[in-house]
Amino acid sequence: MDITVHATFLPHDDPDASLAFYRDTLGFEVRNDVGYNGMRWITVGPAGRPGTSIVLHPPAVDPGITDDERRTIAEMMAKGTYAAITLATTDLDATFEKLQAGDAEVVQEPIEQPYGVRDCAFRDPAGNLIRINELR
Repeated sequence: MDITVHATFLPHDDPDASLAFYRDTLGFEVRNDVGYNGMRWITVGPAGRPGTSIVLHPPAVDPGITDDERRTIAEMMAKGTYAAITLATTDLDATFEKLQAGDAEVVQEPIEQPYGVRDCAFRDPAGNLIRINELR
């Protein structure tokens, strides 16, 4: 089988702040920005890699989600425990410095993990955890 990751979804609670973070701080290109009923779905991805995208979406808008579930999702987002993504770069230190200078919330500075990965971690404006691995 020939299967690749085409898109992944991360929630946002402020589309403009998320757009600024992913476009201006991470340097991703904007692929789509769709509004509907006062909500926005924004698709971003690494420049030159049109086959891989992140869709920033309003949380808990799926039909069938109860009000209690919506509250739980909002609480988890506020704590930064709802969603995560792992990205990769060949120059972790330069990437870390750029993100730190862009006022991203640092969770973990670059470190060699005991399981053989060197990485760092940030939170985006919605509280999503972003881990960045160093490619070797």
